Amino acid sequence: MKMNKKSSYVINRLLLVILVLFLGALALGIGLMVGYGILGKGQDPWAILSPAKWQELIHKFTGN
Repeated sequence: MKMNKKSSYVINRLLLVILVLFLGALALGIGLMVGYGILGKGQDPWAILSPAKWQELIHKFTGN
């Protein structure tokens, strides 16, 4: 089964969007880890990725 030019273009663009989203999420995670672990309190950088830490941060800023 041969793909026509239009469907090949759409697939390439979709793969590009997925790649950009993945790289953006990766950069965000690395930035959070560097900011929290190295520039922040100097604790475990992996701790910022835990849901408990995010609940603590949300509670700190919202008071809920």
